[in-house]
Amino acid sequence: MSDVVALGEVMLRFDPGDGRISTARSFQVWEGGGEYNVVRGLRRCFGLRTAVVTALADNAVGRLVEDLILQGGVDTSLIRWVPDDGIGRTARNGLNFVERGFGIRGALGVSDRAHTAVSQLRKGDVDWDAVFSAGVRWFHTGGIFAGLSDTTVDVADEAMAAARRHGVTVSYDPNHRPSLWAGRGGPERAREVDLRLARHADVIVGALGLAGTYPGQARVGDDEVADAIAEVAGLLPAAKVLATTLRGVPSAGVNDWSSAAWSAETGFIPGPRMPGLQVLDRIGSGDAFAAGLIHGLLADAGLERALAYGTAHGALTMTTPGDVSMASLAEVEALIAGGSAHVRR
Repeated sequence: MSDVVALGEVMLRFDPGDGRISTARSFQVWEGGGEYNVVRGLRRCFGLRTAVVTALADNAVGRLVEDLILQGGVDTSLIRWVPDDGIGRTARNGLNFVERGFGIRGALGVSDRAHTAVSQLRKGDVDWDAVFSAGVRWFHTGGIFAGLSDTTVDVADEAMAAARRHGVTVSYDPNHRPSLWAGRGGPERAREVDLRLARHADVIVGALGLAGTYPGQARVGDDEVADAIAEVAGLLPAAKVLATTLRGVPSAGVNDWSSAAWSAETGFIPGPRMPGLQVLDRIGSGDAFAAGLIHGLLADAGLERALAYGTAHGALTMTTPGDVSMASLAEVEALIAGGSAHVRR
C-alpha cells in the first residue's frame, strides 16, 4: 500500500559531470522524470510509501531504470512492462542527456524520448480503481507526462478523474517542455491540455506556468506574483492550493531561490527567500519543491510550513548531482530553522 502514487515517464539520465555532452567520453547514469522525482523525494527524504505508474521496454536498459527506482525505495509493482523487439522499433526507453552548466553557460538537456513505452499508454491500460482503492492518499502527475503523446493526455485525465472518485487528493504540475509540443500544436495546445487536466486537481504546483496566454509567456516580477497567482485561481476555482517556485538566475551556479503559495483560506503567502544560493545541479529542484510541499500538506503542517518544506528541499536538491533528492528530513528541517553549511563531525 502506498501513500502517494505518481504517473509519469522515468528516463535514464546521462550526466557528463563538469564536462559537456558533445565532448564527453564517459557519463554517470541516474534515473529521473518530473513526476517520478516527486515520489522519489517523498520516499527517501520524507519517509512516505510511494509508487510510480509508468511503462518500460523489457530489456537491459529498462531493467537498469527499474534497479535505480528500487534503490530509491519507490514501489515498482505498477510498472507496465512492454515486450522488447530488439531494436526499439515498436517501443523503447527514454534517455536524457543533461549538462549542468557553469557561470554564463546554462544547463542543457537533450532528450531522446520519442516512441517510448510510456508514451504509448492508452486509456484502459491501467486499472485505476484498483490502484486507488488500496489506501492511496495522494496522486501526482503533470504536463510532462501529458505532453508525451495524444494518448497520454487521456490517460492522465482518466487517472485524475478516478483519483477524485476515490477521494484521493490530486496534484498537477504544468512543467512545460517546449520540445514535447513542437509540431503538436505548440504552447497553445499545451495550454489547452494544462487547463483540461488542472481542473481535476486540488493542488497546482508550478502555478505560474498557467499565468498568461500560453506556458512560459508570463514574465512575472516579484511585485506581480500575487496578482499572477490570483489570475490562475480565477481560471481554476475548484483548486484548493496553488504554489510556485520563484527563481532568478544570475548564473548557472548562483540562483536566487524562493516560492509563494495561495489558498482560499490563507490568501497569498510568500515563501522563504534564499538569494545567492550556490547551485551544483538545478535539475529536479522544482520536483523536490513539490515533494516538500506535499509532505507538509499531508502532515497537516499548514500551508506556510508546507511551503517552507518545499523551498528548503528544493534548495538542498540543487547541492547534489542528478535529478533526485539526496537530502534528509533532518537537513531540510535544519535549513528551515536557519541552519548553515558548517562542517558536522
